Amino acid sequence: MEKILVIQTAFIGDAILTLPMLQKLKELFSSVEIDVVAIPSTSAIFSLSPAVNNVLVLDKKGEHKKLRRFFSFCCMVKKNKYTRIYSPHRSLRSSLLVLLSGVKETYGFSKNSLRQVYKYLVKYNPSNHEVQRNLELIGVSGESWRIQPKLNITDAVCDKISKYISDANISRKIIAVAPGSVWATKKYPSEYYVEVIEQLIKKDFFVILTGGIEDKDICNSIRNKVSSPHVLSAAGDLSLIESVELLKRCALVICNDSAPTHMAMCAGIKALTIYCSTVAAFGFYPYSKGSQWLSYDELDCKPCGIHGYRECPVKTFDCGFKLKSAEVIKKVEEMLDDE
Repeated sequence: MEKILVIQTAFIGDAILTLPMLQKLKELFSSVEIDVVAIPSTSAIFSLSPAVNNVLVLDKKGEHKKLRRFFSFCCMVKKNKYTRIYSPHRSLRSSLLVLLSGVKETYGFSKNSLRQVYKYLVKYNPSNHEVQRNLELIGVSGESWRIQPKLNITDAVCDKISKYISDANISRKIIAVAPGSVWATKKYPSEYYVEVIEQLIKKDFFVILTGGIEDKDICNSIRNKVSSPHVLSAAGDLSLIESVELLKRCALVICNDSAPTHMAMCAGIKALTIYCSTVAAFGFYPYSKGSQWLSYDELDCKPCGIHGYRECPVKTFDCGFKLKSAEVIKKVEEMLDDE
């Protein structure tokens, strides 16, 4: 039996985009056990994947921050005697874990740090979608890559979301809006989100603002600027998995280049992703049927970085302000009409 370890210690979006690769690995081998190394914030995602047997939590900022603790983690991995390791995560720490694992059959990208530690290197193709790149890492190419990430969501979670919607007295169709991001230059201007939400309410939709606890302030601020009972903020109220289940009840989600784009892929709904400082060409765009994206690209300074910044490097934030809310509404109408 193959015993495979996949190392993915990046954030939520990257974790979700690793799920199709895990699902395909499960198909490729008649007898296989798949474990995943993940960070605490994404461990629930992998725990609920039908392709994953065990999740090994690497707390890079806490328990395993010190070198001695990290080496202890590596020793534990070595004792598990994996037959293969795949590392879509390209960090130095991930490569060190591979080096110390004792595993001979190791696979990484040509862009991985310490790429010399990998027995097999796969070319990192920047023009492909991240799901495609991850599938190429396990030797799958030339096939349809638009695989829906699967999560085993429990009945208890489904019941909680049904009650959440019922308690809010929602009778209209729901559109989710996720205005948050770790990076300030990825956030579409909040005043434009207010204008978008007001127009959606006029079109008889109910709007739920979604996000984690870190998005609570921006969601509440937007909610307070909309004078209508047909909008609420769920930011910080629901877990990641509960948020995915909530998205299943929505007609679509409007969001930045951030995790909700990929959560929509799990939910199987349309996503309209708004690109400010980044671009879809980086390979993290929504790919579920009917999904779209918007981006104002007539700028010499765009893209200014693959992750974004805490403030606009040229102090204008034209990539956000020049993409008017009317264009977002127009695109939403097109997406809703195409059903």
